[in-house]
Amino acid sequence: MEQIKFSYDMSIGKVTIVEEDGAITYLNFGEVESGEERETPLINKTYEQLLEYFAGNRKTFDVLLAPKGTEFQQKVWQALQAIPYGETRSYKQVAEQIGNPKASRAIGMANNKNPIFIVIPCHRVIGANGSLVGFGGGLKLKQQLLTLEKKLASG
Repeated sequence: MEQIKFSYDMSIGKVTIVEEDGAITYLNFGEVESGEERETPLINKTYEQLLEYFAGNRKTFDVLLAPKGTEFQQKVWQALQAIPYGETRSYKQVAEQIGNPKASRAIGMANNKNPIFIVIPCHRVIGANGSLVGFGGGLKLKQQLLTLEKKLASG
C-alpha cells in the first residue's frame, strides 16, 4: 500500500493531495507526514478538477475516492456527496438522510474528520438556523465556496 503525496499552492492556500492504491485518500491544507512526494496522473487530475471547480467550470468531481474512517463516518461522507452543488443541508437533515435522526452532533464530528474536503462537500452542511458552523478551512472559505456554488448553480 504505497502512499504518494503532492502539494500545490492554490488561491486558498497550500493543498496536499494523497493517493493510495489508485484512489484519493486525503485532500486538505498543510503537509502530510508520510508518503513519497511526487505528482501522479491521479493527483494531477484531482488538482486540475479543483482548479476547474474554483474557476466555476466544474460542479462534480470524477476521481476515485477512498477516505479512511469508521463505518459511521463513511456513511456520513457518502451522504455529503449526495448534496447537490449549490445546495445546503443541516446537520439534522444529514442525520435523517442516513437513518439516524438523533445523530446531528455525531454528523458534525464526522464532518470535522472529513479527509477529502471540497470533493466530499462538508462545506454544504450548515446549522439548523442557516448559520455557518465549523469548517476545517475556516468559515471565510466555507462562505466563499457556498457563494461560488450558489452563484453558478443559479446562473
